[in-house]
Amino acid sequence: MNFVLVLKAFIMGIVEGCTEFLPISSTGHLILAGSLLDFTGDNVKVFSIAIQSGAMLSVVWVYRQKIVSVVRGMFTNSRDRKFVLNLVVAFLPAAILGVLFSRAIQDFLFYPAPVAAAFIAGGLLIIFVEKRNMKNPVSRVESVDDMTVVDAFKVGCAQAFALIPGTSRSGATIIGGMLFGLSRKAATEFSFFLAMPTLFGAAVYSIFKEHALLTASDVPLFTVGTISAFVSAFFCVRWLLRYISSHSFIPFAWYRIAFGIFVLVSAHYGWIAWVE
Repeated sequence: MNFVLVLKAFIMGIVEGCTEFLPISSTGHLILAGSLLDFTGDNVKVFSIAIQSGAMLSVVWVYRQKIVSVVRGMFTNSRDRKFVLNLVVAFLPAAILGVLFSRAIQDFLFYPAPVAAAFIAGGLLIIFVEKRNMKNPVSRVESVDDMTVVDAFKVGCAQAFALIPGTSRSGATIIGGMLFGLSRKAATEFSFFLAMPTLFGAAVYSIFKEHALLTASDVPLFTVGTISAFVSAFFCVRWLLRYISSHSFIPFAWYRIAFGIFVLVSAHYGWIAWVE
């Protein structure tokens, strides 16, 4: 076992866990970390997607009581059935569009200018939504259990925008949810729940599609990366839930704008290879 590679996998897992549920794009940060660590290649692309399952499992653990309750009641309780239906409906837009257009997105959008534009546009949208909510702080939907199927579909369509590199899956779902009338807490929690089928599905699809790139020697790297993603995401999720109780997402917006400018500058001077 190569200790240096394992250490790189460990660091990449921490980066994934710390950025997956924040509205700042985990993909962009993984590309940056991979470039700085000289941890790149086709198998690393699969690795970066696969370790998202570790981050997803952290949400499962944090919300384990809610999940167990829904599983037990989905056939007998109408509220639990509606919750499951909402997740399915919200999951489908990104899943369908991802399968149909993932190759085209990689070929045409994974370049510095589109990535930077997505970072900056996302930051400006966050500022707009948060400023609007400050003027009208009353939300139409206060809890994920109050969401309708239409609400779920709208959030699912917002998540589909995360297929554009640099957008951020969590950013798209949280800010999209707030834009459609969800409270900050409801939008954030639904983003967490929606991460379960989305990240797990992406990991399974990527490993199945690119299994020829992987060997038995990759198992330790995937294991270490997944575990470190789980642990770091667990603490990040717990922190974010406390943070949103009394803070807005505007600091993340300015960070996105600064990161977008960094993408353009680093690409211009050749510091980072932002093309997958």
